[in-house]
Amino acid sequence: MPRISYLDFSADDPERAVDFYSKVFGWQINKWDGPMEYWEMKTGKPNELGIDGGLSKRGKLGQWTTPFINVSSVDQYTAKIESGGGKIIESKTAIPGIGYTLLFKDTESNTIGLFEENKNAK
Repeated sequence: MPRISYLDFSADDPERAVDFYSKVFGWQINKWDGPMEYWEMKTGKPNELGIDGGLSKRGKLGQWTTPFINVSSVDQYTAKIESGGGKIIESKTAIPGIGYTLLFKDTESNTIGLFEENKNAK
């Protein structure tokens, strides 16, 4: 069964947000060295209850905090989302060397992401 595994925070000023979350909560936040401007957030130790996240500059969709659900295949779940009444708002996107993401709105207009791990993503 797919589970929520990640939270993606959006910020108008990512550096300000990094400063806030690291000072207030003590989270370890490091700029990702990948092809897009992104920060990885470690919110605790691997053996502690909770999930990690990331932070990016707020995009054209005016996104808020977005939960991501790990799935075995973004393509397979795209059809399930659409047949269940959801709407794809950002199609499958590759994160090179990491995997694929997709954003959708559920039947209540909540924005939710899918993540498929795939080290061969290009």
